Amino acid sequence: MGFQYEKILVKTRENSTLSNLTWDHLTKGENVNEIGLNKSKLDTPVLWVDLDKLERNIEVLGAYFREAGVSWRPHTKGVKVPAIAHKAMAEGALGVTCAKLGEAEIMAAAGITDILIANQVVGPRKYLRLVNLCHRVDVKIAVDSDATLADLGQAAVEKRVEVGILIELNNGMNRAGVSPGVQAVVLARKVHETPGLRLCGVMAWEGHACVEEEVDWKKGEITRAVGEMVDTAQQIRRAGLPCDIVSGGGSGTYKTTPHLEGITEIQAGGAIFNDASYSTWGVSTDPALFVRVTVTSRPTPERMITDAGWKSLPVWINQPIPIGVKGVKQVTASAEHGTVIFESPNTDIQVGDTIDFMVGYTDVTLFLHDHLYGIREDVVEVVWPIQARGKLR
Repeated sequence: MGFQYEKILVKTRENSTLSNLTWDHLTKGENVNEIGLNKSKLDTPVLWVDLDKLERNIEVLGAYFREAGVSWRPHTKGVKVPAIAHKAMAEGALGVTCAKLGEAEIMAAAGITDILIANQVVGPRKYLRLVNLCHRVDVKIAVDSDATLADLGQAAVEKRVEVGILIELNNGMNRAGVSPGVQAVVLARKVHETPGLRLCGVMAWEGHACVEEEVDWKKGEITRAVGEMVDTAQQIRRAGLPCDIVSGGGSGTYKTTPHLEGITEIQAGGAIFNDASYSTWGVSTDPALFVRVTVTSRPTPERMITDAGWKSLPVWINQPIPIGVKGVKQVTASAEHGTVIFESPNTDIQVGDTIDFMVGYTDVTLFLHDHLYGIREDVVEVVWPIQARGKLR
Protein backbone atom coordinates (compact mmCIF):
# COMPACT_ATOMS: atom_id res chain seq x y z
CA MET A 1 0.00 0.00 0.00
CA GLY A 2 2.79 2.40 0.89
CA PHE A 3 4.57 1.70 -2.43
CA GLN A 4 1.39 2.28 -4.42
CA TYR A 5 0.77 5.51 -2.52
CA GLU A 6 4.29 6.75 -3.35
CA LYS A 7 3.74 5.92 -7.07
CA ILE A 8 0.47 7.86 -7.04
CA LEU A 9 2.22 10.85 -5.49
CA VAL A 10 5.00 10.80 -8.10
CA LYS A 11 2.55 10.46 -10.98
CA THR A 12 0.33 13.20 -9.61
CA ARG A 13 3.30 15.50 -9.11
CA GLU A 14 4.44 14.97 -12.69
CA ASN A 15 0.98 15.95 -13.95
CA SER A 16 0.53 18.82 -11.53
CA THR A 17 0.77 22.51 -12.31
CA LEU A 18 1.60 23.26 -8.68
CA SER A 19 4.94 24.85 -7.93
CA ASN A 20 7.50 22.78 -6.01
CA LEU A 21 7.02 24.99 -2.95
CA THR A 22 3.26 24.49 -2.99
CA TRP A 23 3.64 20.74 -3.50
CA ASP A 24 6.08 20.47 -0.59
CA HIS A 25 3.65 22.42 1.57
CA LEU A 26 0.82 20.01 0.73
CA THR A 27 2.74 16.76 1.04
CA LYS A 28 5.17 17.58 3.84
CA GLY A 29 2.88 19.81 5.86
CA GLU A 30 5.15 22.83 6.26
CA ASN A 31 7.05 25.55 4.46
CA VAL A 32 10.73 25.15 5.27
CA ASN A 33 11.67 28.77 4.52
CA GLU A 34 10.10 30.64 7.45
CA ILE A 35 13.18 31.33 9.60
CA GLY A 36 14.16 34.93 9.04
CA LEU A 37 10.66 36.04 8.08
CA ASN A 38 9.04 38.98 9.79
CA LYS A 39 6.18 37.94 12.04
CA SER A 40 3.78 39.87 9.81
CA LYS A 41 4.56 37.50 6.92
CA LEU A 42 3.50 34.32 8.73
CA ASP A 43 0.32 32.53 7.78
CA THR A 44 -2.27 32.31 10.54
CA PRO A 45 -3.28 31.06 13.00
CA VAL A 46 0.28 30.64 14.29
CA LEU A 47 1.52 29.88 17.81
CA TRP A 48 4.58 31.90 18.76
CA VAL A 49 6.72 32.73 21.76
CA ASP A 50 8.60 35.94 22.46
CA LEU A 51 12.14 34.60 22.90
CA ASP A 52 13.37 37.58 24.91
CA LYS A 53 10.52 37.19 27.40
CA LEU A 54 10.83 33.40 27.49
CA GLU A 55 14.54 33.51 28.25
CA ARG A 56 14.09 36.24 30.84
CA ASN A 57 11.31 34.25 32.54
CA ILE A 58 13.50 31.16 32.75
CA GLU A 59 16.41 33.18 34.11
CA VAL A 60 14.20 34.85 36.73
CA LEU A 61 12.65 31.55 37.84
CA GLY A 62 16.00 29.78 38.06
CA ALA A 63 17.41 32.56 40.23
CA TYR A 64 14.28 32.68 42.38
CA PHE A 65 14.39 29.00 43.26
CA ARG A 66 18.13 29.07 43.89
CA GLU A 67 17.68 31.94 46.31
CA ALA A 68 14.87 30.03 48.03
CA GLY A 69 17.23 27.09 48.49
CA VAL A 70 15.16 24.53 46.57
CA SER A 71 15.73 22.57 43.38
CA TRP A 72 13.68 23.29 40.27
CA ARG A 73 12.07 20.48 38.29
CA PRO A 74 9.75 22.33 35.85
CA HIS A 75 6.64 20.55 34.70
CA THR A 76 6.67 20.16 30.92
CA LYS A 77 3.05 19.10 30.35
CA GLY A 78 2.38 22.60 29.01
CA VAL A 79 5.82 23.10 27.44
CA LYS A 80 6.32 19.92 25.38
CA VAL A 81 9.39 21.32 23.59
CA PRO A 82 12.67 19.71 24.72
CA ALA A 83 14.72 22.71 23.60
CA ILE A 84 12.86 24.88 26.12
CA ALA A 85 13.42 22.28 28.84
CA HIS A 86 17.13 22.49 28.05
CA LYS A 87 16.98 26.26 28.48
CA ALA A 88 15.60 25.68 31.98
CA MET A 89 18.36 23.15 32.69
CA ALA A 90 20.93 25.74 31.65
CA GLU A 91 19.48 28.04 34.32
CA GLY A 92 19.81 25.43 37.05
CA ALA A 93 16.83 23.07 36.70
CA LEU A 94 17.89 19.59 37.87
CA GLY A 95 15.52 17.79 35.50
CA VAL A 96 11.91 17.89 34.38
CA THR A 97 8.49 16.75 35.48
CA CYS A 98 6.21 15.04 32.95
CA ALA A 99 2.56 14.07 33.10
CA LYS A 100 2.79 10.96 30.93
CA LEU A 101 5.30 8.27 30.08
CA GLY A 102 5.18 9.33 26.42
CA GLU A 103 6.30 12.85 27.35
CA ALA A 104 9.14 11.39 29.40
CA GLU A 105 10.30 9.31 26.42
CA ILE A 106 10.48 12.45 24.29
CA MET A 107 12.46 14.35 26.92
CA ALA A 108 14.81 11.41 27.42
CA ALA A 109 15.42 11.13 23.68
CA ALA A 110 16.38 14.81 23.74
CA GLY A 111 19.07 14.18 26.34
CA ILE A 112 17.33 15.04 29.61
CA THR A 113 18.45 12.44 32.13
CA ASP A 114 16.52 13.20 35.35
CA ILE A 115 12.77 12.84 34.93
CA LEU A 116 9.80 12.63 37.28
CA ILE A 117 6.52 11.31 35.90
CA ALA A 118 4.13 12.92 38.37
CA ASN A 119 1.45 10.36 37.69
CA GLN A 120 0.62 6.71 38.11
CA VAL A 121 1.99 4.36 35.43
CA VAL A 122 -0.35 1.39 35.06
CA GLY A 123 -0.49 -1.61 32.73
CA PRO A 124 1.95 -4.24 31.38
CA ARG A 125 2.87 -2.37 28.19
CA LYS A 126 3.67 0.77 30.14
CA TYR A 127 5.72 -1.19 32.67
CA LEU A 128 7.87 -2.52 29.83
CA ARG A 129 8.34 0.94 28.31
CA LEU A 130 9.16 2.38 31.72
CA VAL A 131 11.84 -0.13 32.63
CA ASN A 132 13.42 0.17 29.21
CA LEU A 133 13.55 3.93 29.72
CA CYS A 134 15.27 3.34 33.06
CA HIS A 135 18.21 1.84 31.18
CA ARG A 136 18.95 5.27 29.72
CA VAL A 137 17.85 7.86 32.26
CA ASP A 138 16.92 8.30 35.92
CA VAL A 139 13.12 8.00 35.93
CA LYS A 140 10.88 8.36 38.96
CA ILE A 141 7.13 7.83 39.01
CA ALA A 142 4.29 8.50 41.45
CA VAL A 143 2.38 5.72 43.19
CA ASP A 144 -0.58 6.03 45.57
CA SER A 145 -1.42 2.36 46.23
CA ASP A 146 0.21 -1.05 46.31
CA ALA A 147 -1.87 -2.29 43.36
CA THR A 148 0.96 -1.95 40.84
CA LEU A 149 4.02 -2.62 42.99
CA ALA A 150 4.51 -6.34 42.34
CA ASP A 151 4.19 -6.03 38.56
CA LEU A 152 6.34 -2.90 38.42
CA GLY A 153 9.00 -4.55 40.54
CA GLN A 154 8.98 -7.74 38.49
CA ALA A 155 9.35 -5.82 35.22
CA ALA A 156 12.26 -3.87 36.69
CA VAL A 157 14.02 -6.96 38.02
CA GLU A 158 13.69 -8.71 34.67
CA LYS A 159 15.38 -5.74 32.97
CA ARG A 160 17.94 -5.38 35.78
CA VAL A 161 17.00 -1.79 36.58
CA GLU A 162 15.39 0.09 39.46
CA VAL A 163 12.37 2.37 39.14
CA GLY A 164 12.41 5.41 41.39
CA ILE A 165 9.20 5.87 43.37
CA LEU A 166 7.62 8.91 44.98
CA ILE A 167 4.60 8.34 47.22
CA GLU A 168 1.88 10.68 45.98
CA LEU A 169 -0.14 12.29 48.76
CA ASN A 170 -3.59 13.83 48.68
CA ASN A 171 -3.12 16.99 50.73
CA GLY A 172 -6.33 18.70 49.63
CA MET A 173 -6.46 18.50 45.82
CA ASN A 174 -8.74 15.43 46.07
CA ARG A 175 -7.46 13.90 42.87
CA ALA A 176 -4.97 11.04 43.12
CA GLY A 177 -2.89 10.40 46.22
CA VAL A 178 -2.80 8.35 49.41
CA SER A 179 -3.74 10.01 52.69
CA PRO A 180 -0.81 11.68 54.47
CA GLY A 181 0.52 10.09 57.62
CA VAL A 182 0.17 6.42 58.55
CA GLN A 183 -1.23 5.19 55.21
CA ALA A 184 1.62 6.82 53.33
CA VAL A 185 4.20 5.30 55.67
CA VAL A 186 2.71 1.83 55.18
CA LEU A 187 2.82 2.26 51.40
CA ALA A 188 6.38 3.59 51.56
CA ARG A 189 7.48 0.47 53.42
CA LYS A 190 5.88 -1.78 50.79
CA VAL A 191 7.70 0.12 48.05
CA HIS A 192 10.98 -0.16 49.92
CA GLU A 193 10.54 -3.91 50.34
CA THR A 194 9.68 -4.55 46.67
CA PRO A 195 12.69 -5.68 44.61
CA GLY A 196 13.22 -3.50 41.56
CA LEU A 197 11.74 -0.37 43.19
CA ARG A 198 13.69 2.43 44.85
CA LEU A 199 11.87 4.60 47.39
CA CYS A 200 12.92 8.20 46.73
CA GLY A 201 10.45 10.36 48.62
CA VAL A 202 7.02 11.97 48.45
CA MET A 203 5.17 14.39 46.22
CA ALA A 204 1.91 16.31 46.23
CA TRP A 205 0.27 19.18 44.40
CA GLU A 206 -1.51 21.83 46.44
CA GLY A 207 -3.43 22.86 43.33
CA HIS A 208 -6.69 23.43 45.17
CA ALA A 209 -5.03 26.55 46.59
CA CYS A 210 -4.25 27.86 43.11
CA VAL A 211 -6.79 30.70 43.21
CA GLU A 212 -6.74 34.45 42.84
CA GLU A 213 -9.15 35.31 45.64
CA GLU A 214 -8.70 35.26 49.40
CA VAL A 215 -4.96 35.86 49.44
CA ASP A 216 -4.68 35.22 53.18
CA TRP A 217 -6.57 31.93 52.86
CA LYS A 218 -4.40 30.92 49.91
CA LYS A 219 -1.12 31.32 51.76
CA GLY A 220 -2.50 29.60 54.83
CA GLU A 221 -3.85 26.66 52.84
CA ILE A 222 -0.59 26.20 50.94
CA THR A 223 1.26 26.21 54.25
CA ARG A 224 -1.12 23.62 55.72
CA ALA A 225 -1.04 21.35 52.66
CA VAL A 226 2.72 21.41 52.20
CA GLY A 227 3.12 20.99 55.95
CA GLU A 228 1.20 17.69 55.74
CA MET A 229 3.57 16.48 53.06
CA VAL A 230 6.69 17.53 54.98
CA ASP A 231 5.36 15.92 58.16
CA THR A 232 4.67 12.68 56.27
CA ALA A 233 8.21 12.72 54.90
CA GLN A 234 9.50 13.02 58.46
CA GLN A 235 7.35 10.07 59.56
CA ILE A 236 8.75 7.97 56.71
CA ARG A 237 12.29 8.82 57.78
CA ARG A 238 11.51 8.03 61.42
CA ALA A 239 10.34 4.61 60.24
CA GLY A 240 13.87 4.01 58.96
CA LEU A 241 12.97 4.49 55.30
CA PRO A 242 14.65 6.75 52.72
CA CYS A 243 12.86 9.98 51.80
CA ASP A 244 15.25 12.35 50.08
CA ILE A 245 12.78 14.09 47.78
CA VAL A 246 9.84 16.23 48.91
CA SER A 247 8.38 17.52 45.66
CA GLY A 248 5.48 19.90 45.07
CA GLY A 249 4.59 23.44 44.18
CA GLY A 250 3.23 24.66 40.87
CA SER A 251 3.27 28.00 39.13
CA GLY A 252 0.09 29.07 40.89
CA THR A 253 1.70 28.56 44.32
CA TYR A 254 5.37 29.26 43.63
CA LYS A 255 5.48 32.48 45.64
CA THR A 256 4.82 30.56 48.87
CA THR A 257 5.77 26.88 48.51
CA PRO A 258 9.55 27.22 47.94
CA HIS A 259 9.94 29.13 51.20
CA LEU A 260 8.34 26.46 53.39
CA GLU A 261 10.71 24.36 55.46
CA GLY A 262 11.19 20.79 54.28
CA ILE A 263 10.33 21.15 50.60
CA THR A 264 13.23 20.05 48.39
CA GLU A 265 12.04 20.73 44.84
CA ILE A 266 9.45 22.75 42.96
CA GLN A 267 7.56 21.55 39.87
CA ALA A 268 6.43 24.97 38.58
CA GLY A 269 6.50 25.02 34.78
CA GLY A 270 3.63 27.20 33.57
CA ALA A 271 5.42 30.37 34.68
CA ILE A 272 7.97 29.75 31.92
CA PHE A 273 5.34 31.05 29.48
CA ASN A 274 2.72 32.62 31.75
CA ASP A 275 -0.70 33.40 30.26
CA ALA A 276 -4.08 34.93 31.15
CA SER A 277 -4.85 32.14 33.65
CA TYR A 278 -1.52 31.99 35.42
CA SER A 279 -1.51 35.77 35.67
CA THR A 280 -4.76 35.68 37.63
CA TRP A 281 -3.23 33.03 39.93
CA GLY A 282 -0.42 35.34 40.95
CA VAL A 283 2.32 34.50 38.45
CA SER A 284 4.40 37.60 37.77
CA THR A 285 6.67 36.50 34.94
CA ASP A 286 6.03 38.10 31.55
CA PRO A 287 3.31 36.51 29.40
CA ALA A 288 5.32 35.17 26.48
CA LEU A 289 3.03 32.85 24.50
CA PHE A 290 0.73 34.16 21.78
CA VAL A 291 -1.40 33.11 18.84
CA ARG A 292 -1.39 35.41 15.82
CA VAL A 293 -4.69 35.52 13.94
CA THR A 294 -6.22 37.17 10.90
CA VAL A 295 -9.49 39.09 10.97
CA THR A 296 -11.74 37.34 8.45
CA SER A 297 -15.06 39.11 8.95
CA ARG A 298 -16.54 42.29 10.43
CA PRO A 299 -20.29 41.57 10.37
CA THR A 300 -21.06 44.53 12.63
CA PRO A 301 -19.04 47.31 14.30
CA GLU A 302 -19.54 45.46 17.59
CA ARG A 303 -18.38 42.03 16.35
CA MET A 304 -15.12 40.80 14.84
CA ILE A 305 -14.40 37.31 13.51
CA THR A 306 -10.93 35.74 13.29
CA ASP A 307 -9.51 32.55 11.81
CA ALA A 308 -8.64 31.07 15.23
CA GLY A 309 -11.41 29.00 16.75
CA TRP A 310 -11.02 26.66 19.68
CA LYS A 311 -9.00 24.24 17.54
CA SER A 312 -6.12 26.72 17.76
CA LEU A 313 -7.05 29.25 20.48
CA PRO A 314 -9.36 27.76 23.15
CA VAL A 315 -11.40 29.95 25.46
CA TRP A 316 -11.70 27.27 28.18
CA ILE A 317 -10.25 27.92 31.64
CA ASN A 318 -9.75 31.58 30.71
CA GLN A 319 -10.36 33.85 27.74
CA PRO A 320 -7.41 34.74 25.52
CA ILE A 321 -6.59 38.46 25.49
CA PRO A 322 -6.21 40.41 22.21
CA ILE A 323 -3.10 42.56 22.45
CA GLY A 324 -3.54 46.27 21.80
CA VAL A 325 -7.26 46.00 21.11
CA LYS A 326 -9.40 48.30 23.25
CA GLY A 327 -12.97 47.95 24.41
CA VAL A 328 -13.22 44.16 24.26
CA LYS A 329 -16.24 42.83 26.11
CA GLN A 330 -15.92 39.10 25.41
CA VAL A 331 -13.94 36.56 23.41
CA THR A 332 -15.69 33.36 22.35
CA ALA A 333 -14.90 30.58 19.91
CA SER A 334 -16.47 27.85 17.83
CA ALA A 335 -14.44 25.19 16.07
CA GLU A 336 -12.91 27.40 13.37
CA HIS A 337 -14.10 30.91 14.24
CA GLY A 338 -12.97 33.23 16.98
CA THR A 339 -15.39 35.98 17.94
CA VAL A 340 -14.51 39.25 19.65
CA ILE A 341 -17.42 41.29 21.01
CA PHE A 342 -16.80 44.98 21.64
CA GLU A 343 -18.39 47.10 24.33
CA SER A 344 -19.17 49.78 21.73
CA PRO A 345 -18.76 50.14 17.96
CA ASN A 346 -15.15 49.65 16.82
CA THR A 347 -14.19 50.14 13.19
CA ASP A 348 -10.43 50.49 13.67
CA ILE A 349 -9.72 46.86 12.77
CA GLN A 350 -10.62 45.65 9.29
CA VAL A 351 -10.80 42.36 7.37
CA GLY A 352 -7.25 41.19 6.61
CA ASP A 353 -5.67 42.81 9.65
CA THR A 354 -3.63 40.57 11.96
CA ILE A 355 -3.56 40.71 15.75
CA ASP A 356 -1.92 38.73 18.54
CA PHE A 357 -3.73 37.06 21.42
CA MET A 358 -2.15 36.22 24.74
CA VAL A 359 -3.31 32.64 25.26
CA GLY A 360 -5.97 32.00 27.89
CA TYR A 361 -4.32 28.85 29.25
CA THR A 362 -1.15 27.32 27.87
CA ASP A 363 -1.99 23.70 28.69
CA VAL A 364 -5.11 23.68 26.49
CA THR A 365 -3.53 25.70 23.68
CA LEU A 366 0.04 24.66 22.95
CA PHE A 367 -0.69 20.98 22.36
CA LEU A 368 -3.10 21.84 19.53
CA HIS A 369 -0.28 23.12 17.31
CA ASP A 370 2.43 21.28 15.39
CA HIS A 371 5.06 23.99 15.73
CA LEU A 372 6.05 26.79 18.07
CA TYR A 373 7.65 29.80 16.40
CA GLY A 374 10.39 31.48 18.41
CA ILE A 375 10.35 35.17 17.53
CA ARG A 376 12.79 37.89 18.55
CA GLU A 377 12.19 41.53 17.64
CA ASP A 378 9.41 40.45 15.25
CA VAL A 379 11.64 38.07 13.27
CA VAL A 380 11.38 34.27 13.27
CA GLU A 381 14.58 32.92 14.82
CA VAL A 382 13.62 29.27 15.32
CA VAL A 383 10.72 26.93 14.59
CA TRP A 384 10.39 24.16 17.15
CA PRO A 385 8.31 21.06 16.49
CA ILE A 386 6.11 20.45 19.52
CA GLN A 387 7.54 16.99 19.95
CA ALA A 388 5.58 15.88 23.00
CA ARG A 389 2.15 16.84 21.67
CA GLY A 390 -0.20 13.87 21.45
CA LYS A 391 1.90 11.81 23.85
CA LEU A 392 -1.09 10.76 25.92
CA ARG A 393 0.05 7.23 26.79
